[in-house]
Amino acid sequence: MTLDLYSWPTPNGHKVHIMLEECELPYLVHAVDIGAGDQFAKQFLAISPNNKIPAIVDPEGPDGRPISLFESGAILLYLAGKTGRFLPADERGKFVALQWLMFQMGGVGPMLGQAHHFRRYAPQTLPYAVDRYTNEAHRLYGVMDRRLGQARYFAGTFSIADIAIFPWTRSHEAQGVDLAAYPNVQRWFEEISGRPAVQRGLQVLANHARDMTDAKARENLFGAIQYQRR
Repeated sequence: MTLDLYSWPTPNGHKVHIMLEECELPYLVHAVDIGAGDQFAKQFLAISPNNKIPAIVDPEGPDGRPISLFESGAILLYLAGKTGRFLPADERGKFVALQWLMFQMGGVGPMLGQAHHFRRYAPQTLPYAVDRYTNEAHRLYGVMDRRLGQARYFAGTFSIADIAIFPWTRSHEAQGVDLAAYPNVQRWFEEISGRPAVQRGLQVLANHARDMTDAKARENLFGAIQYQRR
């Protein structure tokens, strides 16, 4: 049965694109143009009440009934459980993978996203914010570099932790980071980049990617519309 994927070509979107390709699951992609405000449509809010991409609808949920899910980390866990892939089966390995998944959800995504925002999208340069988040980006890359000096992948074997972290590292230059300063991350990044399923996942909605600096996109992404009660 084909899953419905509601997404946009962002790091969080690419996490799920890559997972679906790695798991070889059939899916139908629906573009949610976050610059145009599609994320605020009632139909989308019905499956993603936090008005964020990605979201999925699986017509064959765990009990045989349809299930909709939002939050990319939850979707990765769901797909890993559905397919039995990319989450270690042994208890120790599973929790090692989960801690690095949480590291991405709680640190890598929010902090690297802020570094990118204040370096590229903020309407005015705020040195304090730029320095704070660029320094935090470097700290996080240092954590990743130490781990990848101990193991080939974050959980030892390729897992949802790698799938979650990788898309965020693709914008390292916008985050003020030179990968050459983190050789273990660079080695890992190049290996993940070469996986055929990863390459396919990165092409999902690639033809929809566009500049997000126009006034309407800024309002939908960063303006007051975000804070309206729905």
